[in-house]
Amino acid sequence: MTVIEGRTGMTGDRAEEIQGMLSRAGYVADRPLALALTLQEILDRPLLLEGDAGVGKTAVAQALADGLNCRLIRLQCYEGLDTNTAVYEWNYQHQLMTIRLQESAGRPTDRLEQDIFAERFLLRRPLLEAISQPEPPILLIDEIDRADEEFEAFLLEVLSDYQITIPELGSVKARSIPRVVLTSNGMRDLSDALRRRCLYFFLDYPSPQREREIIEARLPGVGRRLAGQVVAFVQTLRGMELRKVPGIAETLDWAAALAGMGIDDLLAARERVPDTFVCLIKTQEDRHRLGAETVDRLLEAARAGAEV
Repeated sequence: MTVIEGRTGMTGDRAEEIQGMLSRAGYVADRPLALALTLQEILDRPLLLEGDAGVGKTAVAQALADGLNCRLIRLQCYEGLDTNTAVYEWNYQHQLMTIRLQESAGRPTDRLEQDIFAERFLLRRPLLEAISQPEPPILLIDEIDRADEEFEAFLLEVLSDYQITIPELGSVKARSIPRVVLTSNGMRDLSDALRRRCLYFFLDYPSPQREREIIEARLPGVGRRLAGQVVAFVQTLRGMELRKVPGIAETLDWAAALAGMGIDDLLAARERVPDTFVCLIKTQEDRHRLGAETVDRLLEAARAGAEV
């Protein structure tokens, strides 16, 4: 308990260090997120980041790996994900070749069975690879809500005990404990068992000020006026009924495209602005929603936002 109390007293300082580390890696983080990452570090627990697609959940793990100068191992989840893809599989071709070579050399059958399930024939997939590292990596389990509930249940052993059971070899324990970040877009409810094993943080779209800071950090060549106009335009656009709400990546792409076209003022280039929506709008349905009147209204919001 004394150790925990001592660490807790330093939580605020460590949160500031993590905030600065992420900033140097190109990720502008709010203090609550930095505190969540600090507590993850103290408790050695996985962190579940939940939020809409495009708010920067995956980028947190990438920035952590850059900031800590450690390896990022990513498992992209999808429906039908199985252990062969996520955990391990045997190199069957290599095993078969070995069997044929040893049979031709007259090796006993019982020795063949032992040899072909040696670790050298094991193909490590992301989960097994993560717990096999001599130094702790960042393990990103991306979009866990896309995986089946059966895979989610399997994942509990890894997150609880940091070990994986391989029938032919037994339990493989972690050489080092990876720092685990799970992301979810909320496509389905995750189990209580998984949530209990994780710290939880909801990552929302950034505030206008924070999004402006993100543009200035990632795209220093974009002028302050244009950055303010872009943020005000996008923030207002997110309030509309869209099929695909633009995320931070779309904001950055749009700002970079505008600057690349020599546009430094949306209002002065209002006739050219719709041509750049290929960076911002991702469905035909949403593009039809942006008629001339709607675009004018969004540009007026951009004018007001740039003046703040």
